[in-house]
Formats: sequence, structure tokens, C-alpha cells
Amino acid sequence: MGVPIPKQFCPVLERPLISYTLQALESVCWIKDIVVAVTGENMEAMKGIIQKYQHQRISLVAAGVTRHRSIFNGLKALAEDQPDSKLSKPEVVIIHDAVRPFVEEDVLLKVVTAAKEHGAAGAIRPLVSTVISPSADGCLDHSLDRARHRASEMPQAFLFDVIYEAYQQCSDYDLEFGTECLQLALKYGHVHAKLVEGSPELWKVTYKRDLYAAESIIKERISQHICIVMDTKDENHVGHHLEEILKNELNHVKVTSGALCPAGRDLEQIILEQCYSYVCVNVMSSDFEKTRRLLNMLEESNLSILYPVVVISVYFLDYKSVPFDQKMENLMQIKEYAKEVKKRNILLCGLLIYYPQEEQNLQASLRQGATIIATLIKERNSGLVGQLLVA
Repeated sequence: MGVPIPKQFCPVLERPLISYTLQALESVCWIKDIVVAVTGENMEAMKGIIQKYQHQRISLVAAGVTRHRSIFNGLKALAEDQPDSKLSKPEVVIIHDAVRPFVEEDVLLKVVTAAKEHGAAGAIRPLVSTVISPSADGCLDHSLDRARHRASEMPQAFLFDVIYEAYQQCSDYDLEFGTECLQLALKYGHVHAKLVEGSPELWKVTYKRDLYAAESIIKERISQHICIVMDTKDENHVGHHLEEILKNELNHVKVTSGALCPAGRDLEQIILEQCYSYVCVNVMSSDFEKTRRLLNMLEESNLSILYPVVVISVYFLDYKSVPFDQKMENLMQIKEYAKEVKKRNILLCGLLIYYPQEEQNLQASLRQGATIIATLIKERNSGLVGQLLVA
């Protein structure tokens, strides 16, 4: 892959890739236990990941020197015939790759259901490229009909006894050089696996460029909900105008509003719904108190443990009514506070919009502000933390 650490530990939005995969599996309530095979040199790092990101139902086992030996070790941890086994033997076991973070419950359920009926099942996808077989001298021997063949993907599911007994019968050659679990079930258990059409999201992070693709997908997913924080329901409030423009400009994104007042339970509910983007509106005030209260709520919620939370503190200010130096002294608090909350994965920055102003100019400023807000939320660029931008 061209990186100095195993790809499953490569950071995506400053969080190891394997943590996203564990999160996807943990979110499926009917998965009872998750066993991760880890090499000795990475065992402490893996324990740290589990603790930091509060993963549940995870057991660690020593990895083998090959893929099949690692899987066999994982199966042993679930088998009742092992003296130190602390886990109960499942009816069905799912085998998955740590570097396929976008697996969804739908495909997991499909392979498990098929495995219960057929003994084994695995996700497949159409071949993207034609597979050819070279001769010993490096020339083309023959090619496969792409329409008749499929790419084997993960996840795969098996009746536990089927795959465990297959691994127990494996030759050293299979354990050393094999890569396909479904083939072992066929070879040693005479079980013909059911093949289940998988989704495009099952792709595997293989190359360095795939990390950037994974980051882009995650950013897109966590940017689909924006909460405008303001303490008024007055429809003529400039904050509501900003909300309407954001809804019009970002018609594919859910934009809602919430209040910071004690009775405003709607904001607490929005946080519980795992919204990762907030716009805190301040009108005719350079006071930082409202934004500080929002940040305290977010910190107490632990929302930012898994994903970076973006907070944009928007100030609608008349530059002329109060001395500019006095305003800037208040607004520059954002820089120091942003440094502190960044340690807790909250990305804070500010946006300044001149107000009041003539209606046409105000609409132009609001549209420009909406563009800046959308960009900050989509990119989640930690390099802009603490910056005060002007629309």
C-alpha cells in the first residue's frame, strides 16, 4: 500500500480504519460477539483503539502468519472445544475484512440467512476487468468470460460447524497459500455456498488512494444534517433567513433548527440523532457565550468520539455601531477556544456577516455565507480551525 503501518490502522479523519469497520458491525444488534485477529506487535494499539472509541463486544486473538491461519485462530476462540474459550459457540459465524468499513446490515442479514439454509454463503460483485491466464512464457494462454464469473467479496457467513471442521481438516498448503473461505467449505465440507449479490459499498481499502476515497465517503455521510442554533422562533429573524437559504442551496441535506434555552429540548434531541454539523447564530452581539454553551453540550454528549463535529459561530454585526476593536477582541476568543475543543475532535471556526444592510446586499451576503458554511461542513478541514471568515 505504500504506508508504514498495516492498512487497517491507517487514519481516516484521524481515526483508524478498523474502528469504522467495528462500528459497522457493532451497530447490528443481533451480532453477539466480534473477534479480531491481531498481530502481537499491534495488540496494544488495538486495545487502545477499543478503549478510545468505546467499542463493545470485542474479543482479541493472536493473528497467524497468513490470512487462513488468522481466521482459524478466530474460529478457535468461538469453539467450545478450546480450554480457554470464554465465548459461546454461535450457530452462524460471519467472516469479514477489517479494511471493508462500509458493510451494511442488509448484506450481513442476507449472507447469514443464506448460510442457515445452505451451510455457507458469500457476497459477490460483477467483475470490473476481464481475468486472463498467462502462459509460462508470459504470453496470453486464455481469458475468462467476464459475464460468467464474479468477484468474491466479504462478508461471508457459515454454519459454525461447517467452517470450523473445514479448517480443522485443512492442509498446511491451504493454510499457507489459500485465500478463499468458501472454497474450504466446498473442498472439506462438500458445501456449495450460496452466492449473494453485494452492494458497491463492499469494496476493500487496498491502495493509498482508497484511504482518500473512504474519507470522502465518510465526510459525505456525516454532512447530511445541519442544525442552526438560535434562541428565537421569529420567522423574520435573520437566522431563519440563513436557514432557508441553506435549505435551498443544499436541497440534498437536512437542515433543522434548535434552541439553547433550557426548555429547548429539540437541540438535545438533534444531538442524540447524531448530527455532526452546527451553525450557532449570534445577531448584533459579539459575545461568545452562546457558542460556548453549545460547545459544552456537545462535549458532554461525547458525540465527537467517533466523528469530527463542525461548529460554525456566525455573527451578524453592524461594524459601525460599536468600535471595531472592541468587537474583534470578543471575536478573537474563538481562536483560543478552538484550540481547546479541537482536542476533543470539535472543529470550531467563525463567520462574520455585516448586518443590518439593504435587503439585496443582505441576500447576497447570506448566500455567500451559506456557501462558506457548506464548504466548511463538507471538507471538515482541521487547518481552518479557529479562523474567522467574512462573507
